[in-house]
Amino acid sequence: MIYLDHNATTPLRPAVRAAMLPYFGDEFGNPSSVHRLGARARVAIESARADLAHAIGARPSEVVFTGGGTESNNLALFGVAANREGPIVTTSIEHSSILAPLATLATAGRDVRRLAVDRDGRVDLDALDAALRDAPALVSIGWANNEIGTIQAIPDIAERCRAARVLLHVDAVQAFGKIPVAAHACDLMSVSAHKIGGPKGAGALFVRSGVPVTARMFGGLQERGLRAGTENVAAIVGFGVACNDLAIDQADQKRTLRERLWSGLLARIDGIERNSPLDPCLPNTLNVRVPDVRGEALVAALDLEDIAASTGSACAAGAAEPSHVLRAIGLIEDDARDGVRFSLGRDTSTADVDRVIQVVDEVVAHMRRVRRQVAHG
Repeated sequence: MIYLDHNATTPLRPAVRAAMLPYFGDEFGNPSSVHRLGARARVAIESARADLAHAIGARPSEVVFTGGGTESNNLALFGVAANREGPIVTTSIEHSSILAPLATLATAGRDVRRLAVDRDGRVDLDALDAALRDAPALVSIGWANNEIGTIQAIPDIAERCRAARVLLHVDAVQAFGKIPVAAHACDLMSVSAHKIGGPKGAGALFVRSGVPVTARMFGGLQERGLRAGTENVAAIVGFGVACNDLAIDQADQKRTLRERLWSGLLARIDGIERNSPLDPCLPNTLNVRVPDVRGEALVAALDLEDIAASTGSACAAGAAEPSHVLRAIGLIEDDARDGVRFSLGRDTSTADVDRVIQVVDEVVAHMRRVRRQVAHG
């Protein structure tokens, strides 16, 4: 299969798998136990914490391991909201793990404000400045959008938040491993292992020293008291190894392949439109729309040809609603149902891209031909 759904998840790297295996067998100790087995598990976790901290430019003491990006985002939002008054500011294109917790807070009476974005999905910085004048408790903005690949100007946003003395949370789940990210550009930052060749079930929240966060899970004192429960040692170990094998240096190669894919589709398919912006955009991400072809139908047809793509966020799979991201950048409801996302990985080749171009062309031609036949009885 040609796998072009790396924004949903990535294949487990061989080095990651090898590092994890002992912790499913002989190294089964509880890291909170004081005997040798427990101590070895604790050393493994702290080594992984140091590796992740180095990869994001943080101190190990500022890294809190969680069960994934969604949990990290929830901990950041609810954890700060419990300590600070004022509105919470986000954008209209955030991941559901941001928008859903904020909807819960809004139902409870919290003032939640969504900033508009332009056609490329970039936040309106003037609107951000206006929101900052109301002394929000927190600004939460994704570094890169998972559906269309838009990269936000986080350093500029961070500078504005610092000047206003407002905390900034950045969801870097899609950005980490694809572009350079720096934790100390913000106050809190979420990352996830399975987006970088690590295992599912491991994530982390960077919490800058001194930032008050209230726990959402209660029990033991693991993870500085912010995430109770016995740590998933194997997954955390895998996360650490994945952090030492990032693919940021492949950005130019992926960008070249992404543009080859777009150029090929544009040359062959009448009316095709690009939903993803031009750079700055995640180098591996291309979201397109084909008029008169339903996105879900196209993805299903490609799957029959051993090509894996997506209609958007994997976390929204099966949802009847159109993409909220595509709606936010200005597409009408029908068009927002038809986005197809191709997200390339480190093993994607030129031959893969050329095969995808050929198959998409053939599938679209067939679907349009059938549509015409049905229309004419």
